[in-house]
Amino acid sequence: MINITLPDGSVKEFEAGATAMDVAKSISEGLARSVISASFNGTKVETTTPLYEDGSLILFTFRDEEGKKAFWHSTSHVMADALQQLYPGIKLTIGPAIDNGFYYDIDFGDQKISENDFKKIEDKMLEIARGKHEFQLRSVTKAEALEFYKNENNPFKVELIENLTDGDITFCDHSNFTDLCRGGHIPNTGIIKAVKLLNIAGAYWRGDEKNPQLTRVYGVSFPKQKELKEYLELLEEAKRRDHRKLGKELSLFTFSQKVGQGLPLWLPKGAALRERLENFLKKAQKKAGYEMVVTPHIGQKELYVTSGHYAKYGEDSFQPISTPAEGEEFLLKPMNCPHHCEIYNNSPWSYRDLPKRYAEFGTVYRYEQSGELHGLSRVRGFTQDDAHIFCTPDQLDEEFKKVIDLTMYVFSSLGFENFTTQVSLRDPENPDKYIGKEENWEKAENAILSAVKDKGLNYIVETGEAAFYGPKLDFMVKDALGRSWQLGTIQVDYNLPERFDL
Repeated sequence: MINITLPDGSVKEFEAGATAMDVAKSISEGLARSVISASFNGTKVETTTPLYEDGSLILFTFRDEEGKKAFWHSTSHVMADALQQLYPGIKLTIGPAIDNGFYYDIDFGDQKISENDFKKIEDKMLEIARGKHEFQLRSVTKAEALEFYKNENNPFKVELIENLTDGDITFCDHSNFTDLCRGGHIPNTGIIKAVKLLNIAGAYWRGDEKNPQLTRVYGVSFPKQKELKEYLELLEEAKRRDHRKLGKELSLFTFSQKVGQGLPLWLPKGAALRERLENFLKKAQKKAGYEMVVTPHIGQKELYVTSGHYAKYGEDSFQPISTPAEGEEFLLKPMNCPHHCEIYNNSPWSYRDLPKRYAEFGTVYRYEQSGELHGLSRVRGFTQDDAHIFCTPDQLDEEFKKVIDLTMYVFSSLGFENFTTQVSLRDPENPDKYIGKEENWEKAENAILSAVKDKGLNYIVETGEAAFYGPKLDFMVKDALGRSWQLGTIQVDYNLPERFDL
């Protein structure tokens, strides 16, 4: 027998080998009809996965984020199946769930696909769905997986498998379709009642423009036709509210190919709007004890080597600018942190002078790939209302809470009421991704968790989402259309003070 602990703390006893669906049925038939995925001891499992040990089980429906992910990821399998039937010989790559739906990246070879083909693909997907085919996950050896995709002449899947460990490879089957997959599926295809393909875009294999270009097909699906109808109405509203459309209509900003992709030009009305926002924030920052500073748009390469940013992001940044002086190189500023460290280093400080709070509307530059650029939300040059607080470890808790207070003031002033917070911690399984001492990471992570609990924030913990130099608290704000945006981050960094000998 095994003991299964449910989210409310209750414990139920089952025979070893019971599944998440068995647990759902023991609670109620209604719940069993709604459950589409599950998590056991923090790991996503199929609803049909046998459980052989004691543990904590969470059951997800389509109302839950994890449930939606399983639903949309499963639909991406159905879409891939439909596309293979309609376009024999295509090569599948990856098909994840995303925030609002799913996509699949595909090499169509010499075959063509356009939005005119969406209807026949959707019809084929619904035909497959009506078959009520079970999603079945099975383990395969690395040799078996490689042989399968070599026979299919699919170098993309072969490349993925070559980077996997033997013993950790699984295939997912439904009907006559098989795909390389880690898991997280709904019980069967019949739960998918409504599908809509949204658009097609180009995408480089593994996001690298040196690799082959693939075709990315986006879609969304729902367990009820009514939910799809409501979602499509929301999309139409989103088009009306699109900031790129409004920016043009209201003469706020523009882009010029001669200036460069992703580098916005602010028109007089847009500049006036920016100035009002900056003045509002400056007033709030000064009231909170910040001092305004200004730093240049470039810095010597050595500055970012010292901070660790060059080793981490150098290849993806604008390349160094060489000057007439031999060996002298500058970078367009990708972040403000090192500059503020040098402002702090300008004077010796007593502990009595701390904390020092420096704020700047600092413009930074990052070489985003052209396919990722999107209006003002993904650009190559942008201005941050950025600040760095230099304080003693004893002051950390109070200072962190004060930044939360400042963020709350800004949100309430601008009417941002629907938001959650995310505590991003390091991945203990991949210590090489991070810099700094273990003890400093523990101090920083504990400080953030303590602050959010004391402030009573609605937060989730995401392991592995920390910055390379420290943990952080992200504020995820939902807009009028229910989309989440990261608007505000508070980070704790014990590494920069050591690297810059502050």
